[in-house]
Parts: sequence; structure tokens; C-alpha cells
Amino acid sequence: MAFSILNTHIIRLPPPSSPSASPSSIPSSNPKYPIQLRICRPSASLSDMDVISSPGLYPLHRCKTLHLVRHAQGVHNVEGDKDFSNYLSEQLFDAHLTPLGWQQVDNLRKHVHETGLSKKIELVIVSPLLRTLQTAVGVFGGEGYKDGINVPPLMVENAGESNRPAISSSDCPPFVAVELCREHLGVHPCDRRKSISEYRPLFPAIDFSLIDSDEDNLWEANYREKDEEIATRGKKFLNWLWTREEREIAVVTHSGFLYHTLSAFGNDCHPSVKSEICTHFANCELRSMVIVDRCMLGSDPATTNYPGKNPSGLDLPSDVADEKLSNDKEGK
Repeated sequence: MAFSILNTHIIRLPPPSSPSASPSSIPSSNPKYPIQLRICRPSASLSDMDVISSPGLYPLHRCKTLHLVRHAQGVHNVEGDKDFSNYLSEQLFDAHLTPLGWQQVDNLRKHVHETGLSKKIELVIVSPLLRTLQTAVGVFGGEGYKDGINVPPLMVENAGESNRPAISSSDCPPFVAVELCREHLGVHPCDRRKSISEYRPLFPAIDFSLIDSDEDNLWEANYREKDEEIATRGKKFLNWLWTREEREIAVVTHSGFLYHTLSAFGNDCHPSVKSEICTHFANCELRSMVIVDRCMLGSDPATTNYPGKNPSGLDLPSDVADEKLSNDKEGK
């Protein structure tokens, strides 16, 4: 599958004042269609035109909008900043959000509601780790859950030492957990997930059906996934994402996954655009991107196009009519 990225929007929300594998069980993709991404700005200065030839123009039904989000601050971020060796600590297994992380979640939630994103997003894809699950439901979930509501909550009260009330699954998009967008696999216990049977009672309304293994069979204690392996996994994820019918999708994932996936793209762009795309994400940062199917491999029909000529009648463009007249004269 060949894609273009038309533009990006970066949202960095300042935090409140505070101290600072060959996975066979993940969704499959079609390897015959490698992804090629090009990132273009809709407007460019004259100096940029040496690098960027022109803006792109594509049919709307061949586009998807992705809202990429890195999880909020986790306890592993705090301990790792103090001493990198702390990432090896079993005490950080499947790290949960800090109180500051939950404040970051609240800030981003306010932003997506104020900008109208909460009404546009049709699907939330989330990495099946505690910190991403908490971030996803906190940002994109419904309002407070109340007993007696006939739908399960996205998150039960105090899930993952959150000290938060339950979060409703009403009036929000569906949530699907996907292993392809997990963080660096291996060695660091903070990147090892709990069993799916442990997550389901904590996040009842999240769909975990695409994860085949209850236990974490992807994480290895003695092997850390290589950067190029993450990039390959990221391309598989984008290929799979394109098979979804939804057009506007939020993805809540991790810094390493985002950085190594996006770093593979944008090499035909102005250096400032390449830098904008490939810079590391801050905690709870959101960037919106548009991906485009440039090879007509997609089969989804256009829903907003209108064929015109109804009722039918003569509708020959003037330049075509002029060309036809010239050809008719030559044929006499």
C-alpha cells in the first residue's frame, strides 16, 4: 500500500506545574503492498519550493485522518529520568500513570472536546498496556459512569491505582486494543503487559478480541527489539489500519513506536517538515496526520461525490468541444 501524508498538526499541551518480535498473533497485513509515505505542507515558501514541488490533491475517499497520541506520564518515566537503569526494575512492570499523567490526560481531553475532535473520531486504537489504556479512555471516553447504566464502563473505578472514578462507554467511539502498536518489546518490565484476562475486568468496554494470546508472548526478558524491527512493525500497523472502514481514527501508543515508525518517512520533504514529523513525542502529545492511498489499491467508494448530469443532457466542456470541432474539420 502506498500512502502520502498531506499535512500534520501538532498539539503540545503544557502540563500543570509539577516536578518533573516476530509476533504471529497480531493483526495480519498484506506484504505485497509496502507503505511509501510522503509528507507535504499545503503551503510552502519560495525557498521550500526547491525541495517541495507542489501541494498534493487527492480524492477524499482515499484519505484517512490519524490522531496519534503518546500516553501520559507513567511511573516508569519518572524513575527512568532519575536513573536509566531503573527501567530494568520489576517494580515498574506494566507501569501505570502518575497523578501528573492524569492531569495531562484531563488537559488533552479538554482540548479534543473544545476543538470538536471528540465528535469526529470514529475509532480509538490503543496499545494493550496499562498506561496507554488509561490514557485512551481518559482522553476519548464518555462522561462519568453511573451504576444502572445498561452499557459496561470503559474503565472501572480506581483501575491501575488511578484513584479515578469509572469512565463511561456512552457517547464515545469504540475502543480496540492492538498489539502491533506496542512499545519496544523486551528487557524492560515496564513494557511487558498483564494478561488479557486481567485487563478485561478493569476495562470492560474495550475490545481485546484481536489479541490471540492471553499471556504476553511477545516480550522477551533477554532480547530488546531493534529499532528497524519497530519500524517494520509500524509499517505493518499502518497497512492494517488502512483496511479499517473508519476514516478518522485515534491511535494511543508509545514514544519509541511513534518515533521509529515515523522516522522511516518524510525523506523527500523539506528538512523542517521531516523534523516536525520525526521529533520524539512528549507525554500526552497529539499530532494529526492525513494518509492517502496513492495507488488506487483501496476499494471504498466515494460517499460525497455526485456524478452530475441529472437529468442527463449535453455537457461538453468548451475546450473538449473545441478539440472535437477541430477533429471533425480535419476529418472532412
